[in-house]
Amino acid sequence: MNQEYAVIFERAGSNFSAYVPDMDGCIATGETLDECRQNIIEALELHMNGMLEDGDPIPKPSSVAGIVTVDVPTKAPASVR
Repeated sequence: MNQEYAVIFERAGSNFSAYVPDMDGCIATGETLDECRQNIIEALELHMNGMLEDGDPIPKPSSVAGIVTVDVPTKAPASVR
C-alpha cells in the first residue's frame, strides 16, 4: 500500500537535508537535492521496517507542506523606526 508523506528539504551548507514530520527521527542528507530525495525515501522505508519490527504502529500521513507567496518588504514601516 502506497502512502504519501510530507518531506521537508533544506539547504544545509554545501548539501541538502530532509526530514519527515510524521516520522519522528527520520532524516537524510545528500550532496544534491535528487540524492537527498532518494536517501529520504530509503530512510523512510528503513524507518517503517524498524517500527514494524519493534511492534510500533506506522503513523498515517497527517502533515502537509506547501509554498506561499508573500511580498517581501524592502524597509521597515515608518511606525517601527
